[in-house]
Amino acid sequence: MRQIAIYGKGGIGKSTTTQNTVAALAEKGKKILVIGCDPKADSTRLLLHGLVQKTVLDTLREEGEDVELDKVIKKGYGDTLCVESGGPEPGVGCAGRGIITAINLLESLGAYTEDLDFVFYDVLGDVVCGGFATPIREGKAKEIYIVASGEMMAMYAANNICKGIKKFTAGGARLGGIICNSRKVDNEHEMLTAFAEKLGSQLIQFIPRDNIVQRAEINKKTVIDYNPDEKQADAYRVLAQNIINNEKFVVPNPMQTEELEALLMEFGLVGV
Repeated sequence: MRQIAIYGKGGIGKSTTTQNTVAALAEKGKKILVIGCDPKADSTRLLLHGLVQKTVLDTLREEGEDVELDKVIKKGYGDTLCVESGGPEPGVGCAGRGIITAINLLESLGAYTEDLDFVFYDVLGDVVCGGFATPIREGKAKEIYIVASGEMMAMYAANNICKGIKKFTAGGARLGGIICNSRKVDNEHEMLTAFAEKLGSQLIQFIPRDNIVQRAEINKKTVIDYNPDEKQADAYRVLAQNIINNEKFVVPNPMQTEELEALLMEFGLVGV
């Protein structure tokens, strides 16, 4: 069982990338558990064809501690198993605490079965809170992939996440690569390739920007589920295969801010 955490700047497309990649893996016959680690509880929406998943925290609030596994897990596309950790009431408590509670409950209920090929954790934002670092801090997820783009703040966040990964290497956490979810920034592919190499890692896949992703989302589906013949579906299939074949897992070397800004200037000004 390979446990993978997907991190990245808020709004960069982590959930979309995760769900489309999971759909590609499910298409290959892999058995997968997806754990949404975001209070919005939208990490499994495309796999379940809608926001129909009751979160772990909502279930515990309504039913108390005596909860059965089928109350917090739903089957989605390709028989993927879907869980949403949820969060506290708005304005109250720590959202990161929901991740800790959800993972502990799933462990106690035996959700991590031997027949699972992958467990994916779709994690909110940067590693700035102990709760959101739970999948790597507790030694659950050994493989980390960071979704980024050629935008300055997306790369800044990715670099910051690498600092967090470096703190938890004792638990086995390693960076598996950077996934570029393209924003059509100038020289984006080359810039992200150079960025990944500076970290000591790799650009494991470049996902082009295509409106088919939005059309699929409007229909509450992944691209592979919505139209498996689209070229964009193949981009996610390649990412899934690259993850399956990946053998390069590193302790990242985060860049200094000045070095990162110089990289952005170098590629951002090419051709201007």
